[in-house]
Amino acid sequence: MSEILSSLRSLMASHSPPLDALVVPSEDYHQSEYVSARDKRREFVSGFTGSAGLALITKNEARLWTDGRYFLQAIQQLSDEWTLMRMGEDPLVEVWMSDNLSEGANIGVDPWCVSVDTANRWGKAFAKKSQNLIPTTTDLVDEVWKSRPPSEMNPVIVHPLEFAGRSVSDKLKDLRAKLKQESARGLVIAALDEVAWLYNIRGTDVAYCPVVHAFAIVTTDSAFLYVDKKKVSNEVSEYFKGLGVEVKEYTDVISDVALLASKQLFSSFSSKIEDMEIDSDQTDRLWVDPASCCYALYSKLDADKVLLQPSPLSLPKALKNPVELEGLKKAHMQELYGASGYFMEAEANKKKPTSETSKLTELTVSDKLESLRAAKEHFRGLSFPTISSVGSNAAIIHYSPEPEACAEMDPDKIYLCDSGAQYLDGTTDITRTVHFGKPSAHEKDCYTAVLKGHVALGNARFPKGTNGYTLDILARAPLWKFGLDYRHGTGHGVGSYLFVHEGPHQVSFRPSARNVPLQATMTVTDPGYYEDGNFGIRLENVLVVNDAETEFNFGDKGYLQFEHITWAPYQVKLIDLKQLTREEIDWLNTYHLKCKDILAPFLNQAEMEWLKKATEPVTYGVENFICCLILQFLNILSHLFSSFIIHHSLHHALDGCSVWVSVGLIDLRLINVLIISKHKTCSRPLTHYVLYQSWKLEIKHVTESTFFEYAVPFQSPLSNSHELKVQKDHEPREM
Repeated sequence: MSEILSSLRSLMASHSPPLDALVVPSEDYHQSEYVSARDKRREFVSGFTGSAGLALITKNEARLWTDGRYFLQAIQQLSDEWTLMRMGEDPLVEVWMSDNLSEGANIGVDPWCVSVDTANRWGKAFAKKSQNLIPTTTDLVDEVWKSRPPSEMNPVIVHPLEFAGRSVSDKLKDLRAKLKQESARGLVIAALDEVAWLYNIRGTDVAYCPVVHAFAIVTTDSAFLYVDKKKVSNEVSEYFKGLGVEVKEYTDVISDVALLASKQLFSSFSSKIEDMEIDSDQTDRLWVDPASCCYALYSKLDADKVLLQPSPLSLPKALKNPVELEGLKKAHMQELYGASGYFMEAEANKKKPTSETSKLTELTVSDKLESLRAAKEHFRGLSFPTISSVGSNAAIIHYSPEPEACAEMDPDKIYLCDSGAQYLDGTTDITRTVHFGKPSAHEKDCYTAVLKGHVALGNARFPKGTNGYTLDILARAPLWKFGLDYRHGTGHGVGSYLFVHEGPHQVSFRPSARNVPLQATMTVTDPGYYEDGNFGIRLENVLVVNDAETEFNFGDKGYLQFEHITWAPYQVKLIDLKQLTREEIDWLNTYHLKCKDILAPFLNQAEMEWLKKATEPVTYGVENFICCLILQFLNILSHLFSSFIIHHSLHHALDGCSVWVSVGLIDLRLINVLIISKHKTCSRPLTHYVLYQSWKLEIKHVTESTFFEYAVPFQSPLSNSHELKVQKDHEPREM
């Protein structure tokens, strides 16, 4: 690392003008969160492998800024030559440079790797001391990086309409209508997922992200794609010709942006654009997204004639069409093997294996999970590196196990698995946290608080126009009760066979979460908690925003709610049930019932046995436990005495009681004559309810005749007999 820094400082000194500092961002030419191997310049110079961060190299210092997801990881990976700067705690990079670099200092950066937004913000900060942001003519890191990986030569793939749900022509028509609405004559598109979504193409240029390195330009009468033509087959070339999209070399984009600015950019397919009204008095303005367009392209435009605002493609991409929504749901139904499902809690699994070949490690478990996914329909790869983490490793929010250093599975420690996959019909992201031994009270408190926040956010109903900044508190409040929190946003959007992190919306404490309100058909995820040096807990589902039906409609705004599309049980032994409300327990039991119903058709007998146990209904407390013991005792009496005596015993034992029980935990013959209700007397057959949900047994001033008046025949959904015997592992759960 010392040699790299020394070489860079030599290049900084010989640069014209000489540089006092060099900024090395994480981003590529498209301002991507995840970049290809050859674009990991910041990782190369610093050794820090996280997806977010910025390196600053001065004549005698090296500093790295990153966010709260990566503090622990950065501490472990940075050498002594580097100083960690914690975003949200330490000064912003532009503030630090302005305060600590000399007046008139020259600060270099590759203009292809910095956004318009960032460059403009830095420029304002530097003005205080007449400091200068210097766009370098070449990337200095590339000159030092002798073993830099070659460019990817992966083919452009057409994404079928059966998965995309909308045609390219429809998307272009909507985009041009938006250009006209904003009095703009063209749009420069730099974000890789926006290019892929607009033209219904996918690729494999970036690991975990099915995108192609490409730019696009769309005007009121033309459309262009800038990509290495060696990636475009004859078939794909014909596809673009049919759309009226001209394919040009990737490197032509900068000269074409200059032509666009001077109104000299023309397409041979312009005449093929249908239903296009050309306004002879159209404005000179060109639309550029300041967050995704690099400064190199922006510098070719007349700043006075640029519309700097978020891309008009970002929101339509986030609003899933019916085909995409159905695909997302199908993709999540295939996610059958979460961490909690792969492991049984048999004693054999709690013992550490003795042979090297049988060891269960973070990596072997991660590999097993990937192999199970790979067998599923439409699988195309993972959506991000699996975070398979034991104990203190789970506190590293984006931990990635390495073959030589990964931990073995430990029954005495928490295990967190955050994973996802790319399928042709959707992208998945799911996290579950489990413990294979006996969790501590503190671990249960933390898990329960995360679960309560998870339920609160998922159950929220809110007026249209509400943003993720407003809802973020719902996920954090249960943690705040204990003085706990997490350093990152709560939830992000998920793409449709695109990026696993998708905007423009988010659920977060960050001010940027105020910018875009949540809307129906968006997707979001939910929360976690990480305790440095000890463990991490995350319970992450993908939620779809839907319209909500409410009794009233104050202000005629309309209301929204969330729908879960992720189905994997929560580990009950990590939950302190005393801390859950009745509503939360009802939600948990209902969710587990749905898990069982949805996943059952895909499981074999052994997996089904695990699922049955993992989704057993939970009860409300010690009163339940006592009540269940009474009822089970009376069940024994049923084999000894007549039916009349049983009913008589029930009458006298429970007359006047009003307690909550989970009737699936007892022999149901005993309650097939009781009044079962959830808020009122109900005499409907119990067939589909009593096995799985918690019901209220209201037995008030009951007479023998009342019993028989409300008696209903019971037929078990699980067998043809009129009774369901209690299995040995169906012990009533005490708080």
